[in-house]
Amino acid sequence: MILSVRLMTYNHAKYITQCLNSIEQQQTSFPFEVIIGDDFSTDNNIALIQQFIASSTNKNIKYILLDRKKGDEYDINRQKKGRLYNFLNIINHCKGKYIALIDGDDYWTDSYKLQKQVDFLETNPEFNICFTKSNMLKKNKLELHPIPNISKEGIYTYDDLLTHYNFITTASLMYRNVIIIPEWFCELPYGDLGLYGIISQNSKLKCLPDITTIYRIHEDGFWSNSNTIEKTLKTIQFNKLISRILNRKQKKIIQKKQTNLINYISYQLHKKNRLLRVLKRIQLNFKYNLL
Repeated sequence: MILSVRLMTYNHAKYITQCLNSIEQQQTSFPFEVIIGDDFSTDNNIALIQQFIASSTNKNIKYILLDRKKGDEYDINRQKKGRLYNFLNIINHCKGKYIALIDGDDYWTDSYKLQKQVDFLETNPEFNICFTKSNMLKKNKLELHPIPNISKEGIYTYDDLLTHYNFITTASLMYRNVIIIPEWFCELPYGDLGLYGIISQNSKLKCLPDITTIYRIHEDGFWSNSNTIEKTLKTIQFNKLISRILNRKQKKIIQKKQTNLINYISYQLHKKNRLLRVLKRIQLNFKYNLL
């Protein structure tokens, strides 16, 4: 199997058909599988997925909706390990040489996206990750997702993501399926940047110049639904957990950011209680120091 598409979804009934249509329209010279993991949606997301699969006409695509029921092994592990167990579980079902990611509220706009990325990875073994430019859709307005202007050739490293910000949108990504994702991945507050770190160590990342993806920003999104303090605390937690796979240079990059984040949280707490601020800062510095 050349390619697996990992489709992670939860309560995406408003968006899932558009997402699936964008997969169905992919033109490839090879067959591929789409592994779909629905995390017990409470809307009619699953029914829409089943209807779509039944009506699919693209003979190159094999859709697999993972069978999950309340109380089964998946559900038990999901309760123990958290939201990212869905992510990990779907990946563990993927058999492809390469894996492309998409979430149920995003979609692709280039019918040759998958073909272009497979072609690149097939001929460039020194790269584990290939991504593309993306548009962001927020309140019916399209805007180019920013990528720092630090490489004319579109070649990056994980250091660049740590130094600047996560400029790779999930749905634009394809990666080489050569690394087993560790169980501690489920402890991360968010998965995409952690995944990039795990699979890109000692390899390069390539950005293709094409805009192939729509990244949807909406109030139901996991990240969009967090306030600034929650996002800051999640980032502090992420930095601590991901540091276990980083080299010393990379740890130094995020240690400076970590200090600034802790200072920000301390300042916010200062507004409420000065003593609490001091105690919390001592706790954060002890718990999240990376070096």
